[in-house]
Amino acid sequence: MLATTEILLIEEEAKAIAEMIIASDVAEQYRICLSNLNTNKETKQKIFAFNTMKVQYEEVQRFGRYHPDYKKVMMEIRQLKREMDLDTHVAAFKLAENNFQKLLDEVSVIIGRSVSEFIKVPTGNPFFDELSGCSSGGCGSGGSCSCSA
Repeated sequence: MLATTEILLIEEEAKAIAEMIIASDVAEQYRICLSNLNTNKETKQKIFAFNTMKVQYEEVQRFGRYHPDYKKVMMEIRQLKREMDLDTHVAAFKLAENNFQKLLDEVSVIIGRSVSEFIKVPTGNPFFDELSGCSSGGCGSGGSCSCSA
C-alpha cells in the first residue's frame, strides 16, 4: 500500500485519539484501580485462593455430580467468588473496567459513524450495537448475527 498524504493524516489523527484516551480520567482511574488490585495483599490473597479453587472446580466439572468432592468444591468456589467480588478493590476495578470499555465503545461507534452510517461496530453492548446497526452484537462473528454485515 502506498503511503499517501491522506493515509498519513488518518494515522496522525488515530494516534491523537489514542493519546487522548490514554490521558483520559477514565483511563487514569482504570490504572489506579488496577494498581490497587495488584498491590493490596488481602485482595491478592482472595484472588489467588479463588484461582486455586477454580482449578479444582474445573476438575470436578469434568465428572459433574459423580465426583466425590462435588458438593464441597461447589460450595467453596461460590464462597470464594463472593468474597472476592465483595472486596472493595475488586469491585472498584470492575467498575473502572466497565467505564473504560464504555469509553472505547463510544469512540468506536463515533469513528464508525464518521465513515458511514452503514458501518457495523460490534461492541458487546446492546445500546451501542443498536446505534451501530447490529441487532445482536455478533457482527464480528462472520455474519452469524443476521444483520447483513
